[in-house]
Amino acid sequence: MVSVPAYAEVGGISATANPIANSSGSVTNQAIQVLQGPYITNTYGNGIQCQGATMNVTPYLTGTGNFKRPFEHTYMDPVYDMSDLNDDGVLDNPGSILYYVPTRTGQQEVYNISGGISATWSRPLDKEAREKCMEAASTQIALQQQLTANKRLDFELARLKNCGELMKAGVMFHPKSPYHAVCADVVLVNPPGVVENHTHEITTNPPVSTDASVLKEISIGNDKK
Repeated sequence: MVSVPAYAEVGGISATANPIANSSGSVTNQAIQVLQGPYITNTYGNGIQCQGATMNVTPYLTGTGNFKRPFEHTYMDPVYDMSDLNDDGVLDNPGSILYYVPTRTGQQEVYNISGGISATWSRPLDKEAREKCMEAASTQIALQQQLTANKRLDFELARLKNCGELMKAGVMFHPKSPYHAVCADVVLVNPPGVVENHTHEITTNPPVSTDASVLKEISIGNDKK
């Protein structure tokens, strides 16, 4: 089918019917991706590693903007002189502009901002293995604490011994020295050359009796012999 444009004569001016339709549009797709991270792994030494539950929280903020430059709220639409005073079908002042009418363009700037939080929660499913791992971790922690306590005891005994020997030798830190506190709590019970206060109980033989009867009995006894 072939169509021929139709022409119309209006007041000596030809007009062509040639309608044009324009359409435009845009589509914006936005997506939030949540990445699952690895399980949290705790290391307790001696090769013991236990995995725990993991929670991932991801805040996000997205925005879009549509605008056109130059931005114009209105434009001046000309009004032409269409007068035909002599009614001859011909415009008296063709193309003459009488005035301008401000017309809204309908132009707008569109902005869109959206935000939110995405969260995931995950934990190991092998409960028995995790409990054994935590038990091994508790044992390892207790062992480390005991080793630390042993090292502390060795240190304190060595400090006590060395400080005591130095105090016996008459060597010690100056009270204003920053290391004076190392031996500040060491007490020397028996310093050399100092005799501790003490008492002794002294016992004596019974006194000799001078009674005449006792002497007489002693002499009689000697005579019988």
